[in-house]
Amino acid sequence: MKTLREILADADARHVAVGHFNISDLGALKAIFAAGRELHLPLLIGVSEGEREFIGVKQAAALIKSIRDEYDYPIFLNADHTHSLDKAKEAAEAGFDEIIFDNSSLPMEQNIMNTKEAVAAIRAIDPEIVIEGEIGYIGSNSEIIAERPEASLTLSTPEEAVRFVTEAGVDVLAPAVGNMHGLLKSMTTGGVDAEHKHLNIDRIATLKAAIASTNCKFMTLHGGSGTDDAGFTAAARAGMTIIHVSSELRLAWRRGVEDGLKDPNEIAPYKLVAPSVANIQKIVVDRLKLFNGLA
Repeated sequence: MKTLREILADADARHVAVGHFNISDLGALKAIFAAGRELHLPLLIGVSEGEREFIGVKQAAALIKSIRDEYDYPIFLNADHTHSLDKAKEAAEAGFDEIIFDNSSLPMEQNIMNTKEAVAAIRAIDPEIVIEGEIGYIGSNSEIIAERPEASLTLSTPEEAVRFVTEAGVDVLAPAVGNMHGLLKSMTTGGVDAEHKHLNIDRIATLKAAIASTNCKFMTLHGGSGTDDAGFTAAARAGMTIIHVSSELRLAWRRGVEDGLKDPNEIAPYKLVAPSVANIQKIVVDRLKLFNGLA
């Protein structure tokens, strides 16, 4: 089986993106894995610090490893948005395949210094772990908000990108390109009137070209939920090798649970969440097709 680095290199060469989907429970993992197998595509499973606290760091690693081993399937685990060195080392020691060290809320100098320290610590534990760093404002929470933060309109520059990846030494860059964590309330209505995020595809291509001469060859799109379909496909073609979706899945999970609870006589938890599993699987199939030019 190919390693995660090899999977990313292959996706990058073909101008497609690996889908990254967050989980908080077995139902979401079941849905995402079923979607990946349906399309025969590799998967990245993300667990944020909060999700890791709920599932368990070692337990999350064991779950993904058990699926990969049993099915000989390219499914990998990412420690999403890790803000402290201790949490990064904990994920590395547990056997995560990727770690996102996110100090993007700090000034660039401090972000570089802290990320560089994290890179050294992680590689001392396991040099094969893929390490990602973030610059610019993308937000931090997968939640529904009323208005877009003003800071999210600022885009990362090529100069910032080259400096950060060169000095921090990361394998993957997560820049700000019009993306944003979470969903605006206007994005949750469904139908033709729903608002969408619009990415700056030209800036993605410019950043990709800028880092081409560095040791960092890959970029990640965070905050993909709510992006218009054409934007997903264009982002992959322009240079995004990983695309994250979380808020859409959380919303689908909640609405599925609400549907499951409509039967007052049903008390089996796995039956109550069955609509959630179906909802998530459909979204992941749709998104994977867009990321891979199959739609």
